[in-house]
Amino acid sequence: MIGALRRRGIHPLVLVTIATAWCLAIGVQYGGIAQVIHHDSLIEGGLPLAAALALFLLAWQAMIAAMMLPSSLPLIVLFERTSAAVPDRGQVRAAFLGGYTAVWSLFGVAAFLSDAGLHRLVDASPWLAAHPNVIAGTTLTLAGAFQFSSLKEACLRACRNPGVYLMNRYRRGARAAFRLGWGHGIFCLGCCWALMLVAFAMGMANLWWMVGFTALMVFEKVGRHGDRAVAPIGIGLIFAGALMILGDGLPSF
Repeated sequence: MIGALRRRGIHPLVLVTIATAWCLAIGVQYGGIAQVIHHDSLIEGGLPLAAALALFLLAWQAMIAAMMLPSSLPLIVLFERTSAAVPDRGQVRAAFLGGYTAVWSLFGVAAFLSDAGLHRLVDASPWLAAHPNVIAGTTLTLAGAFQFSSLKEACLRACRNPGVYLMNRYRRGARAAFRLGWGHGIFCLGCCWALMLVAFAMGMANLWWMVGFTALMVFEKVGRHGDRAVAPIGIGLIFAGALMILGDGLPSF
């Protein structure tokens, strides 16, 4: 099986990382500790902000591996094949994946710190404290609106054509591999940040939300007709956001 994966250009370690991340998510969910590592609990739990951020980032790495790596497998496969003959191949692979992970890690830091600021705003506003559905609904609505943006379209086009991206940017060496992974991470972030923000806000401690948003992002980026799903997803998010703002909320699983 390992030989078959290598012939397809998929390093087994990548799949093991994805599988391990999902096993961790399942274990956390059914082990009853999901809420403990949720960003809301970490922010409100009395820990110093730096310690809460560090614990969050540990969990966030698993979330990146589980949710984002599957959607980047086409480029990872092409990179593996292109770099098959380079010296220090393991170091080059690590640099490539490190650049990609760095982009999403920085996004996680920004999301966590923004959420910490939002908590302070809610604590200072009795109206917001009494209407948390407004914040959640606004997040969903903005994510839905972003589905129709030119930035979404441009980044999705780049992600759906990994061969073109690789052909224009591939250079040998670990430093170049890091830049390549970083650049792909930027396009991936531009394509998926809004959906990941919703997943951050609503689904990080809920396995089924993670599964749902992962399926949406993977289908958009690698599905045969994924580009056609962008608008329906946007409409669905806007509709869900409107329901949330009006107070009906969304079902929990």
